[in-house]
Amino acid sequence: MPPLSMSLPFSANRCVFCDLKPTATLNQNPEQLARDQIDTELLRCGWLLQDKNKINLAAGMGIAVREYQTDIGPADYILFIDKKPVGIIEAKRAEEGVHLTMHEEQTEGYRTAKLKYLDNQPLFFGYESTGEITRFTDYRDPKPRSRPVFTFHQPATFAEWIKQDNSLRTRLQDIPALPETGLRDCQILAINQLEQSFKEARPKALIQMATGSGKTFTAITFIYRLLKFARAKLILFLVDTKNLGEQAEQEFMSYVPNDDNRKFTELYGVTRLKSSFIPADNQVYISTIQRMYSILKGTELDESAEEQNPNEFVTAREPVPVTYTEKVPIEFFDFIVIDECHRSIYNLWKQVLDYFDVFQIGLTATPDNRTFGYFNQNLVSDYGYEKAVIDGVLVPYNVFTIETKITKEGSRIAMGEKVDKRERLTRRKFWESVDEDIEYSGKQLDKDIVNPSTIRTIIRAIKDNLPAIFSDRRDNEGKFEVPKTLIFAKTDSHAEDIIEIVREEFGEENKFCKKITYRSEEDPKTVLSQFRNDYYPRIAVTVDMIATGTDIRPLEVLVFMRDVKSRSYYEQMKGRGTRTCSLEQLRATGTPSAKFTKDHFVIIDAIGVESSQKTDSRPLEKKPGMSLKDLLQSVAVGNRDEDTLTTLANRLIRLDKQINEQEKMNFAKEANGYTINHVVKELLNVYDPDTVNSLELKVKSERPDASPKEITTAFSTLHAKLIEEAVAVFNNPELRNFIVDVRRKYDQVIDNLNIDTLTNIGWVKDQAAAAELTISNFTAWIEAHKDEITALQLFYGQPYRRRELTYSMIKELYEKIKREQPMLAPAQVWRAYEQLKQAQGSAKNELMALVSLIRKVSGIDSSLTGYDKTVDKNFQDWVFKKQAGATKFTEEQMQWLRMIKDYVANSFHLEKDDFELDPFNKNGGLGRMWQLFGEKTEEIINELNEVLAA
Repeated sequence: MPPLSMSLPFSANRCVFCDLKPTATLNQNPEQLARDQIDTELLRCGWLLQDKNKINLAAGMGIAVREYQTDIGPADYILFIDKKPVGIIEAKRAEEGVHLTMHEEQTEGYRTAKLKYLDNQPLFFGYESTGEITRFTDYRDPKPRSRPVFTFHQPATFAEWIKQDNSLRTRLQDIPALPETGLRDCQILAINQLEQSFKEARPKALIQMATGSGKTFTAITFIYRLLKFARAKLILFLVDTKNLGEQAEQEFMSYVPNDDNRKFTELYGVTRLKSSFIPADNQVYISTIQRMYSILKGTELDESAEEQNPNEFVTAREPVPVTYTEKVPIEFFDFIVIDECHRSIYNLWKQVLDYFDVFQIGLTATPDNRTFGYFNQNLVSDYGYEKAVIDGVLVPYNVFTIETKITKEGSRIAMGEKVDKRERLTRRKFWESVDEDIEYSGKQLDKDIVNPSTIRTIIRAIKDNLPAIFSDRRDNEGKFEVPKTLIFAKTDSHAEDIIEIVREEFGEENKFCKKITYRSEEDPKTVLSQFRNDYYPRIAVTVDMIATGTDIRPLEVLVFMRDVKSRSYYEQMKGRGTRTCSLEQLRATGTPSAKFTKDHFVIIDAIGVESSQKTDSRPLEKKPGMSLKDLLQSVAVGNRDEDTLTTLANRLIRLDKQINEQEKMNFAKEANGYTINHVVKELLNVYDPDTVNSLELKVKSERPDASPKEITTAFSTLHAKLIEEAVAVFNNPELRNFIVDVRRKYDQVIDNLNIDTLTNIGWVKDQAAAAELTISNFTAWIEAHKDEITALQLFYGQPYRRRELTYSMIKELYEKIKREQPMLAPAQVWRAYEQLKQAQGSAKNELMALVSLIRKVSGIDSSLTGYDKTVDKNFQDWVFKKQAGATKFTEEQMQWLRMIKDYVANSFHLEKDDFELDPFNKNGGLGRMWQLFGEKTEEIINELNEVLAA
């Protein structure tokens, strides 16, 4: 065998245990150093180590025998399970780690060799390892292929695997065809291509599906198939916020597969992890990546640390590495599904994914180049927003801009002016003179400076323009009904200001507008449920809680009063409005006056978010200078490195000098009675050289006969305990929130001096071009089909033929358009005419809108007019003409004629059989019609069918 050597750089699949390194002596050669490291790895993974001359295979389930003799020479390690040889480890020097695959043939040779004293078959499992870098091959696979692993597998795992008929990758070959009932085309494509990726043993796959197109439903469907047909053991559904985890749990609970009438949770166990305890007897585990990171590090995590998307706060430059965890070995899961994977695969979180020996499936609506790179460019589904809109799975949006003078140019407060200042924590106001000129930009609004006039100007503009944007929203009393609206605010304090002004400007009560954030006084889940399902609130204000991953189908307006610098995050936020919503659902969930299905939503841009520069993603490496909020969150999710704790201590020292005695007492109340000074000392003490030296001396004195390896392990355990005790107070989210708020409590100046004004308002310019394109496409489609669709033939034929038009014809044409060209739905085309100010009035429903549009396109009408108005005019002309002659209608006859007119306006045609329906039936039906009009009954029916459709 080639000589071995050893080095100790950190790598993705190094097993780190309290920074433990193999015991080394000066006279050890690289081979011995490598064996020491491999021995350490094997012991951690539960293997017993034996030399070839001291074999006792009855000592345990899993035995690793060093230098076992074969017919081609001694093998570095032979792995035995229940006294039977199952695997081999081929050891290599550290510098061989860069090309371990070159040594796979050597592993194969020893795997197929005959072991001394045994008549064995070829072994199942093979490793090549330097102790730092390890690759593994399962030779039971259809096409055995080595893969990098964090460390070795446990003996119990091998014992279970060899009892199975075949390997997981073999079972993946036998997954049956997908039943397509109840699935969208995009979901069918994603699942089929993902399963093909599994069959090719690709370790990573990326599913891109637009927000609202059913990513989670797709994921649960393929998870169900993996459990049922591939007999996967455990699957991890990984999210990055508690909110997303709760939603995923609900979707698993409500999912019913299309080949079984039982719910998913009646077939398989699903649990959402809420602590470091992982209950048994489940097949699907839902966890935040923060919690899984803490589990692998052996620390507890408060649930509050899961509320914020970790990609939104800065992390320490040198993440604390995860360690091998016996209760969660690398093979614990077979698959990991990573929701919102564009946020979860970077920085310290990537270690969680690198730890497990699994298939990884990423779900995202907004991948960037790093996402594609991480998943090896294996994009199994490319279903973006535009495709989803074309298919009618999602709705498009229009952008309405509101720009004010101060948001664009900023303003100035002169020295000496009396202004309000406000504590952020209590919102208590007090007067103070400005001791220097304050000039502020629009970007400082609602952070350093609050100008109520700016907020009021924007809200008033929204109120004044919503009736024009949604011109059909009037209740039975003629009052405008505000569509469900979500406002994105910058901070909780900003949200409070917005809510107060919204209620004032709209002249509404408390329930009209509410806040949905993690720091709401009301239960945010309850308010969210009300917003989604009930009439009130009409307007909700949020910061981040429902910015992503929340399904609110009746939502029709998004108002941006905060900027967003991340392109992917902005797309996620817009996704709150993209969901489709049927007319019945829209009416039932809070907008009774709606007359059409939800066919679009409106973005009201009050901050310039549409035009602001955005990056594809957050940078991989963070520069020094973390905010205090980020430092606290970083510690809360498990960072314990020296730089983080020292920086936090220094910030607290500064805080201690800034706050008053009452606030210091409040700090101690939230910090288990400890003062800021005490907490700082504890933080600085844990990495103090004297403390570290004292711990080492203590360990050595208590264990005089221990080996260097045992001393290192004992020291690491003791030091880790000391660190956890020092940071324990920061597990309390109330303390973290208090520190952030109290530090900046006097930051806000209230500018009531400068009154804001509108400088620009209206639809963005390209909406006109989009409207013209929609009309052009609709016209082209109608022209292309005018000779093949009966309804269109009647419109383009002789005028008298339009009396043959029936409701079913129009309905059939409507369904064809919705099916083949959802972007050309009548309501959408009507709205395009409205944007160009070429529509007169509004349509009562989509079928009437369709008739009006065809009349306009075919040249019957010179302008687009509601069909009921056209029928009204034609009826008036006909009655006037009749009355001018010998015919004089009685009042009851006119009542019946008006009923016929209204019926034709809605149903397009009247047959004798229709007199059995309301409103005719209630008034005597066809019999009464004959009594009133006698032998002219049929003549009048035919005449009105022709005249009203003229």
